[in-house]
Amino acid sequence: MANQKTESKRLLSYVIAEWACSLKYENLSSEAIQAAKLFWFDSIGCALGGSQQDDAKILLKHHRSMGGGNGKATAFVSGFKTNPVDAAFMNGHMIRAMDYNDIYWKADPCHPSDLISAPLALCESEGLSGKDLILATIIAYEIEMRLCEIGRPGVREYGWHHATLSAFAAPVAAGRVLNLTRDQMVSAIGISAARTFCPGAVTAGKLTNMKNTVDPWAGRMGAESALLAREGFSGPEHMIDGKEGLFAVFSHVQYKGQPASFDGEGMVKDLPTSPQSHYRILDCGMKSFPIEALSHAPLTAMMKTVKENKIKAADVKEIKVEVIARAADILGDPHKYRPDSKETADHSLPYCMAVGLVDGMVTPLQFKEERVLDKSLIPIMDKVKVVANDEFEALFPKFQPSRVTITTNDGKEYSTRVDVPKGDPRDPMAEEEIAVKFTALGGDVIGKDQCGKLRQCIMNLENVGKLDELLVLTIAR
Repeated sequence: MANQKTESKRLLSYVIAEWACSLKYENLSSEAIQAAKLFWFDSIGCALGGSQQDDAKILLKHHRSMGGGNGKATAFVSGFKTNPVDAAFMNGHMIRAMDYNDIYWKADPCHPSDLISAPLALCESEGLSGKDLILATIIAYEIEMRLCEIGRPGVREYGWHHATLSAFAAPVAAGRVLNLTRDQMVSAIGISAARTFCPGAVTAGKLTNMKNTVDPWAGRMGAESALLAREGFSGPEHMIDGKEGLFAVFSHVQYKGQPASFDGEGMVKDLPTSPQSHYRILDCGMKSFPIEALSHAPLTAMMKTVKENKIKAADVKEIKVEVIARAADILGDPHKYRPDSKETADHSLPYCMAVGLVDGMVTPLQFKEERVLDKSLIPIMDKVKVVANDEFEALFPKFQPSRVTITTNDGKEYSTRVDVPKGDPRDPMAEEEIAVKFTALGGDVIGKDQCGKLRQCIMNLENVGKLDELLVLTIAR
């Protein structure tokens, strides 16, 4: 028996749980703390805008009809009071609803802020502080981002969605808020991940409301699993690298003649433990446009070209976009030339380029239904040619190279290459730039004055005693 116990301790769930349980606010670097506040600033701005989307309204109506209304956790904007599991889900969905929140893309893509509403809901219902939320936020980013680095190849390449991986990260952040023991956290990981393997169909072909819902659902599962584990509910310890766990079931996949695999050692190598350590949250990017991640570099390149050469939409004969193969595949397939919904439009490079060219900007306004269905954009979309560039392939994911060449009716060519889009950690958005985005999203929802107060509160998060004061500021009067 003793021998069996030592064996189980080497499982990755235990290594991750031991790290998370022992990490304290005092161990965090000032840079990581500042980053956590900026990501909350960005995320709550996204949620204010997201609250106005039809799918967010459906979820609110659904949860109201299911009862609640007297819990200890608050839904953004509506102020609906409910249990922390439902609040984690609704708030996480609002953060995600416009596809405008943060982005990290290595072997797999992820949006770590999809998971942080679970720690917020638990902090609020447990009466905890801003420091507790910052710690759990940094843990969520650390584990989620590492999970997206270790696939060989990423699970996306053989048809799975990264929400599959999020289900392993969410319970770690939620569990830290609840101060779980190591063994409880191991169970929380097992409970959560057992329920949330997600096929890539949600982001392939015709897109539906589930595109922006599967990952917040993993966040919800993290909150519920942590609460269950605290009560003594058990989950499999071997869910990552043990018998028939993540690594084992995906090893049956043959990818380019090799079994799919994961770098388990890389997952836990140099986990940060002190203010001198490097925290992954510093490597995450933000979105300066409300569109699919791989569209940012080409759109940045086109906007630069148009601005620098004062090109008018009427003068354009062709827009040639060179990108990596997977971007061409996701963003340029035939379906994307006739988007019929916001979900397809924000994943359509032809649409984003056409509307950016005509309107001179790409903001949430460009994804309102009447704009998406505007027939006058069709001839311009048809001028967009998306081409895979092999030379760029070798530079990804370190860079996201894209070259846009605009040919005008008089035969002139104007070309711009961009390797990192605005919002990338190498060209980050400053607090003031986030504030512009925040007010654009939240100004009509809670008012510009309240946006200002909310910004002050978020950027002072480490001094917030109880999170009620933050949540009150997210409610529309």
